[in-house]
Amino acid sequence: MIRVCLTADPENFPACIDDARALSRSVSAATRDIAFEGLAPGTYAVAVIHDENGNNKLDTTLGIPREGFGFSRNPAIGFGPPKFAAARFALTDAGATQDIRIRYLF
Repeated sequence: MIRVCLTADPENFPACIDDARALSRSVSAATRDIAFEGLAPGTYAVAVIHDENGNNKLDTTLGIPREGFGFSRNPAIGFGPPKFAAARFALTDAGATQDIRIRYLF
């Protein structure tokens, strides 16, 4: 499964746990395109995980992801996930697209 979360709340990125307005999708790993319709213009960020074992979370070993992950704007990855500012993008009335690269560390 691919799990995607889109949020406009920097405090809840990338987990989207406490964000009632966050939009989440779970789709087959074979899916190449995911659309979020009807979004208001604004600033958003997307987090993606390849949930290989279907347990609804990103599995880690010693804090290092064991499953694939990615973020909008494909920011550089250091220790821990990027900040909202590194992954944010502007959505206008004309829409926006993001090509997110899934990274695997193990």
